Amino acid sequence: MKEKFDPIFSLIPQVKSPGYRVPFREKLKWTGVILILYFFLAQIPLYGLSPGAVDQFAQLRAVLAGNFGSILTLGIGPIVSASIILQLLVGGNILKLDLSKHEDKAFFQGLQKLLAIVFTFFEALIFVVTGSLAPAAPAFTWILILQLTIGGILIIFLDEVVSKWGFGSGVGLFIAAGVSQEIIVGAFNPLSSPVQPGVPAGRIPGLIYLLTTGQAPDLQYYVLPVVALIAVFLVVVYAESMRVEIPITMGGGKRLTRGAVGKYPLRFVYASNMPVILTSALLLNVQLMANVFQKLGYPILGTVVNGQPVNGLAYLLTAPRSFDAIILDPFRVIFYAVVFIGLCVLFAWLWVEISNIGSKDVAKQLYQMGMQIPGFRSSRGHFERILKRYIPAITILGGAFVGLLAFVADLTGALGGGTGVLLTVGIVYRLYEEIAQEQLMDMHPVLRSFLGD
Repeated sequence: MKEKFDPIFSLIPQVKSPGYRVPFREKLKWTGVILILYFFLAQIPLYGLSPGAVDQFAQLRAVLAGNFGSILTLGIGPIVSASIILQLLVGGNILKLDLSKHEDKAFFQGLQKLLAIVFTFFEALIFVVTGSLAPAAPAFTWILILQLTIGGILIIFLDEVVSKWGFGSGVGLFIAAGVSQEIIVGAFNPLSSPVQPGVPAGRIPGLIYLLTTGQAPDLQYYVLPVVALIAVFLVVVYAESMRVEIPITMGGGKRLTRGAVGKYPLRFVYASNMPVILTSALLLNVQLMANVFQKLGYPILGTVVNGQPVNGLAYLLTAPRSFDAIILDPFRVIFYAVVFIGLCVLFAWLWVEISNIGSKDVAKQLYQMGMQIPGFRSSRGHFERILKRYIPAITILGGAFVGLLAFVADLTGALGGGTGVLLTVGIVYRLYEEIAQEQLMDMHPVLRSFLGD
């Protein structure tokens, strides 16, 4: 079956892999160039879009990493949707792939890119046809779809450039960039607010202005989002630093390192923030399909009014954004929390298996590096038995934790969006660690051979 896709994959342009270890400065350069290009593209408006168009998915905009009304409106949605489909197929053993093998991994990546391109066109079509991005006139319908498709495909290739030549992944970089911009504008915008003329729109300058002019500020609007932002930031940083450490020794190899004692860290948030990204994208697709079914005259997922679900499954799976919802609609809050956290656990497990960081894969890596656990013979079996005590447990607990944290963070109304802040802090924390490691290896090349790079 794989061979049948080769002619199709050959038609899709590829970003060339470096073929060598990319130096720190070159990675920094490519990451910066792609980030600047992303912000530039996000400012290119859609030609033919109705002036009255309203962002119906503003609550999920941080996770989408797209700028509404620009050619990047779709953001990373198609990439993540393709990833969800493939993870479910591989995790359910419907698509039989061994991602530890190079050929299977290459097939998986090629299929993911193909699906992402298909989803780009599909989502562009849905956004325009259902009125989420209403054209100024019927003649602009296909022009809008074409622009959205081009923007979505550009995001796919920008992500690939970052993954191969830069730091981290494009998906994470674009999310962090979008949320950071939203936080800075929301906190420090000195321009006059359209709601309160004369008062700065930013929370901090607005609060200072009201206090200095003797007016009583709305604490829920000006203070709570900033406090919630700081609280989410601190909790995520603390969670990222939590880890289980397994003692290991160098059992063989070079004389200078043989017998060296160290610790292999397993993060508590083992699957990182990917479960939240995947879950949020899946729920976005539920809302998209609710729009589609309503447009067809069969609102089986719920009724949508002015772009927002008001009943049905789509409504129940829309994130509550304030603590008032607990009192006003407790069933919806509980239902959403259970589904969201449950999906985060599911995607955490799938991500660990597909990313080759499960017990079996990590045991193989440590064994091949000549490591062993003190008191045990050096064998893959011993490594795997020890790791199975920890990795499955922290995968489930970590997935549930980030799901719960994202849910609570959204209730606080944190500046930048609770989920957006959670994702951004986690992404920046991992980027910082990767940059520090790359810089260290550039300064001390001998570490590269020790770490197998």
